[in-house]
Amino acid sequence: MMSSVGSTPELEARLEGTFGAHLEAVCERSARALTACGYAGLLVHSGSLLGVFEDDRTYPFEAHAPFKVWVPLQDAADCFVWFKPGAAPRLIVHRTQDYWHKSADVPRDYWTPHFEVRTATDRAGARAQLPADLSRAAYIGDVLPELTGWGVGAVNPRHLMRRLDYARAVKTPYELACLREASRLGARGHRAAERAFKAGASELEIELAFLAGCGQREQELPYNPIIALNAGGAVLHYQLLEKHPPHELHSLLIDAGAEFAGYASDITRTHSYEDADFAALIGRMDQMQQALCAGVRAGVDWRDVHLKAHQLTGELLREADITRCSADEAVATTVTSVFLPHGIGHLLGLEVHDVGGFMHSPEGGDIPRPDGHPNLRLTRVLEEGFVVTMEPGIYFIEQLLDAARADARGRRINWPRVDWQARL
Repeated sequence: MMSSVGSTPELEARLEGTFGAHLEAVCERSARALTACGYAGLLVHSGSLLGVFEDDRTYPFEAHAPFKVWVPLQDAADCFVWFKPGAAPRLIVHRTQDYWHKSADVPRDYWTPHFEVRTATDRAGARAQLPADLSRAAYIGDVLPELTGWGVGAVNPRHLMRRLDYARAVKTPYELACLREASRLGARGHRAAERAFKAGASELEIELAFLAGCGQREQELPYNPIIALNAGGAVLHYQLLEKHPPHELHSLLIDAGAEFAGYASDITRTHSYEDADFAALIGRMDQMQQALCAGVRAGVDWRDVHLKAHQLTGELLREADITRCSADEAVATTVTSVFLPHGIGHLLGLEVHDVGGFMHSPEGGDIPRPDGHPNLRLTRVLEEGFVVTMEPGIYFIEQLLDAARADARGRRINWPRVDWQARL
């Protein structure tokens, strides 16, 4: 389960020392949610392999987050966790009898003593390892055809899942240790990618350097890396990997993270190849990011952080001579949204955009986004244990620039400066 890149005995001891309390917290909040929703047990499915259309291959497997919060197993299709309050959780590991593929090993790690571990060769075998009566149990996972015969009380009940998702926003010390390790591995990849960029590599070559730096395969990453040279950086989720470098190198935007024990990192950096003015703008953006980070603490409304980011972006745009108006005017007239169209950040955890970002309470209700900011992914007041990303940025997106050029915002923008900057 451990990454082979730089794992230490200290990290393993930290995980072993904190997992028990983590699992206890998961059991307690699951028991409370089950009681509130009228269920007596919880069955969680890891997910199924998805076959390629009209082929005997499958797409790379990714375990469901509601399963990974219980056990750090990623390559574990058709496994189950059974939990009944007051008893140790049961893990049913799928071990297929198949000479085409390697069967899953029976896990033996720091976390396994906390589970009753059993094995099954198929779903029927897994059902035999469960209580005969599941009529008061809730099931979370893929809607399997076998479920109709299993007698499960409810399949993916939203009121229960909402309570569990809401609680996942607060991370346990074990989860924080996993997230820090995922960030460390991601940072190794970013350093390797930066070196490849400075050496004149293509987008594909930069990705390969990132993978080597992390020590992970692409399918082990939490998301496909966004590696964009030059104008490709203006596409927020740029999805290509050109195999040849451009004739002229100006910039690299890399948005990429690593994964550890099911937990993700999400890191975005921009690099200038040799343009000193652009490098200075990047440095100013780094300072802005650190200023925003300094204001993150429990009790802060994340919507205020997002609006503060727009105010600081307005100041930066004016300082860089990209706009011709004050920061207040740039915010009021939505000029800042031309350059900062995305949300300032989101919850991070078992999923890159972790669940629960809008929830008002476990019982129901969502917290609205600020008017005019439809892409914000987090609106809650921060609590101790939340993990968030901080993603300020200035983008030169042709579609948004053209729209601004055609209306009243256009006179507030220094177009020669924008046109020069956009070529980088």
